[in-house]
Amino acid sequence: MKKIAFLLLFAMSVSAQTKSDLSGAAALFDLQFTTQELDTLYSDVVDNLANYKAMHALSLNNNVPLSLWQNPKLPGMKFDQTQRPVVWPAVKVTLPKNRNELAFYSIDQLAQLLKTKQITSVELTQFFIERIKKHGETLQCVISLQEDLALAQARQADQEIAAGKYRGLLHGIPYGLKDLFAVKGTKTTWGAAPYKDQTIDEDAYVYSKLKESGAVLVAKFTLGALAMGDYWYGGRTKNPWNLNYGSSGSSAGSASATVAGLVPFAIGTETWGSIVSPSTTCGATGLRPTFGSISRSGAMALSYSLDKVGPICRSANDAAIVFNYLHGTDGKDLAAVNMPFNYQANRPIKGMKIGYAKNYFDKIKDTTRSEWKVLADLRKQGVELIPVEFPDEKVYKVNIMDVVIGAECAAQFDEMTRKNIDDQLTRQTKYDWPNQFRTARFVPAVEYINAQRHRYLLMQEVNKVVSQFDAIICPSRGGGNQSAITNLTGHPVVCVPTGLDAKSGLPTGISFVGKLYDEGTLLRIAQFYQDHTGHEEVHPQPFL
Repeated sequence: MKKIAFLLLFAMSVSAQTKSDLSGAAALFDLQFTTQELDTLYSDVVDNLANYKAMHALSLNNNVPLSLWQNPKLPGMKFDQTQRPVVWPAVKVTLPKNRNELAFYSIDQLAQLLKTKQITSVELTQFFIERIKKHGETLQCVISLQEDLALAQARQADQEIAAGKYRGLLHGIPYGLKDLFAVKGTKTTWGAAPYKDQTIDEDAYVYSKLKESGAVLVAKFTLGALAMGDYWYGGRTKNPWNLNYGSSGSSAGSASATVAGLVPFAIGTETWGSIVSPSTTCGATGLRPTFGSISRSGAMALSYSLDKVGPICRSANDAAIVFNYLHGTDGKDLAAVNMPFNYQANRPIKGMKIGYAKNYFDKIKDTTRSEWKVLADLRKQGVELIPVEFPDEKVYKVNIMDVVIGAECAAQFDEMTRKNIDDQLTRQTKYDWPNQFRTARFVPAVEYINAQRHRYLLMQEVNKVVSQFDAIICPSRGGGNQSAITNLTGHPVVCVPTGLDAKSGLPTGISFVGKLYDEGTLLRIAQFYQDHTGHEEVHPQPFL
């Protein structure tokens, strides 16, 4: 055994690694790769080695533990454990003469129409089903339309509302699920060809909670295969603003469908960018909550220490409504916890401590870009913005994320690699899962563990800064490593649309980073911004 370990380490550490070295190392793991597969993964293995050497240059004291990846709480942290009543502002609304306008009504507006019996859930559900039938193929955002299930749930909602049994703001509201959540009696394809006929005899926590709230499942939406990108086994999910572009991913269909008004909201997941990226690309409002805020039971596992569940909506207030019904756990997800959600829709912004990541904004030299306008818009409303250096290069010295996500994701789909099932996946480039899973087989356990220990230090340093603010404003793109860093630390992020780019006509966005388990404050700040800008009220013309 020692001899084998030595040979492996030697093959991985010599200065002139060859593809034959990789082939020999693979054999030690009972793996066989084709010449083409070795050609594709070779450069990634070399890059990984450089990353390991960079970690080796950083000293780790013996008392640094493995990252507490099952829980973002650090020793000594204390949180408010009291759940106070959430009061939703009263909404007055009447049924529009042009029913097409319902496509872009907010959740609370639709809820008021249902509660006052101006429209039935069956009528509303049929309306959105027809929109899915009309536009779903164009956007390539639908894996399965759940028409029979939806109408049955809508009929039940109508009966309950008529009988005075009103479950709340989601009662009778149609929605969609990213198709990595199990629902009994439906296909759960994970967006990947090897699983396109898969059924799972389980109801995911998220689906069960939404069913309990009276919400109506109308469709399961596309995701990039095994939660990467926007390519799935049926094609590429489109951006509603320009069909020549993809929607980004991996919650591709959830973002595209919501922005196009095919559903009032949808549920996505994020491991690294999969809520924020498609929401920003398509012009949605996406909430990636604190790690562990919503149980992941019944959802496809990609990376146990990184996967998070969150709503994709058109406004921060809608996201608050959905999160209010979803946060918590069924006890089946070891990382999930029950924490309060104390959202105050009318809480004054004055007195809140809001920072902006100056080091990120300084990298955006074009001051006409929307990110800079966000700061100007908030200052116009009397918001004092405090410049802060967001922890980045000084604490994120090596690419921890690639090591962690690579090893964990490859472990989840180990059998796919070993049995060459990965050959069935539609995409086979250097940047797609098949190659990434193969590459990750060359991550030594020691390097993975030490990456997690570096992660623990990162969590400490980032929390020192983030905990001082009610929110920190960061560019969603083009500023720095915020996405990788906050996914590693577990901090929540809300991204909101900021208008359309003058050159491309595509949506732009901004991110608000918050304290652990303080989604209520974060969403209130995001909603304040939306109340005074209205970018979320602009919708793609072909879908009006």
